[in-house]
Amino acid sequence: MSKLSDVRGRVTYISSHAKQENLYAVYETTDRHYWTELAKCSQQEFLKSSTEGKCIEAREFIIALPESFPDLYEPDKLLQLFTDRFKEKYGVECVSALHHNKRKTNYHIHLIFSERERLPEPIEKTAARNMFYDEQGKHVRTKKEILDENGDVRKGCKIVKKGEIYERNLFTAKNKLFKQDGFVDEVKHFYTDLINTLVKDDKEKLHVFDENGLYLATKKIGKNNPKAEQIQTNNRYRMRWNREVDRAIVSGVAEAEIQQIKNEYVSERIKESIDVFDSQPERYGNIIMSAVIVLALLISKVLEKAIELYTRLFDTESIQQQMPKQKPVPGPPEKEIQIEPKIPPKPVMSVKATEYPNLSKIYKELNRQNGIIFDAERERNALELERDSLKGFAKLTKKRELQSRIERKNEEIDLLKIGLSGIAKRYGFHTVHDFYKSYHTAKTDYIAYQEKVADWEKTYGKKIPKDTLYNKLQNFQKKTMNRQSDKATRSNSRGTR
Repeated sequence: MSKLSDVRGRVTYISSHAKQENLYAVYETTDRHYWTELAKCSQQEFLKSSTEGKCIEAREFIIALPESFPDLYEPDKLLQLFTDRFKEKYGVECVSALHHNKRKTNYHIHLIFSERERLPEPIEKTAARNMFYDEQGKHVRTKKEILDENGDVRKGCKIVKKGEIYERNLFTAKNKLFKQDGFVDEVKHFYTDLINTLVKDDKEKLHVFDENGLYLATKKIGKNNPKAEQIQTNNRYRMRWNREVDRAIVSGVAEAEIQQIKNEYVSERIKESIDVFDSQPERYGNIIMSAVIVLALLISKVLEKAIELYTRLFDTESIQQQMPKQKPVPGPPEKEIQIEPKIPPKPVMSVKATEYPNLSKIYKELNRQNGIIFDAERERNALELERDSLKGFAKLTKKRELQSRIERKNEEIDLLKIGLSGIAKRYGFHTVHDFYKSYHTAKTDYIAYQEKVADWEKTYGKKIPKDTLYNKLQNFQKKTMNRQSDKATRSNSRGTR
């Protein structure tokens, strides 16, 4: 979202075929004269407020669309849908245009909207006495304040006589909602949901970045941005943190601990740095890397504990298998009470539970990748220990070779960490964190289903069907014996006759 200080010029710019190389459609919810009146009203209110800076006449959203939309939807109807939905939700007038950039790689909508609503009837104020205004349009108390040395009214000043209209309002005050911090985020979610209902391919579905989540957002580098190099460098540091977060999640580090490190070592330290040293972008990388090191140390501790626990459990199981099994002491026989219960339907697996087997395969793949990373890190650490322990002549001759091997190993580890997010994206998940949320939900539902099935089998699946079959067999045998005895009786009676 951007603020517009010349709304009429901006409306002309986005809707002009002469100024736009790839303009597909323009849609307006009101006439063009509306924006002239809106600009006039905004400028008047700005003068009255005596605020410094530029007057904000309107605001604009730029909405990026999936590149499949030109083939799926007509530009006019698509633009009208997006614009009308915004007007229905927020009740303000809009003008919009659908563009492609020069290389046709960015299909997007420019949506300009008013922060004010038009009044049903204008509010007019009549002067109770003569009113005087200076060159800036500000109301002054006396006529002397607008006169020159000769006693004439200075150029640009004006007098509104008693009974004349000195103010005419066509619009309401600005809606404070549009200035709130959460408004842009609200619109992002609103349009993301709309886009996701229109896409045909699930891979094109969009995801709104959560600024309060575990990851750090990378910044887009605009054309001819003078800070492009610094933004690119900061983006690399952000990606380092994001890869370490993926690794932490796969390694079993609690989300709360990751969030605590982000808040303490990233968010708070960046605020402190700005307060003390003002804005110094070069400090940003050091702050991020210190947070990455802290998180990496936590991952190592969690993995070491997991390996230690696994080893201990494995040893306990092997000891139990070697111990002689004690035969159970038979107790007094219990009296069997046969009650023929009503058999309820067998439990049905939920949609989430059906996804668990496939998600479990992805989970195992992520863990295999994490194991490879862990082994590579161990090799790297061993090389670093060997390098640091060098003494004498070997320190001069072998150090360079070891340092080269360490750097190659670090590059390998970075690629393996990138592979974690690659696995998640390959199966349609935006992040590793998104996958683990789906995995844990599916696992919980699957375990609950298995428990229900086990209870059902224990109560109904084993006893009732067997007893029922046994009873049917007994009845069949009785009927067969009765038929045979009836036949024998009839044949004996015939023989006697």
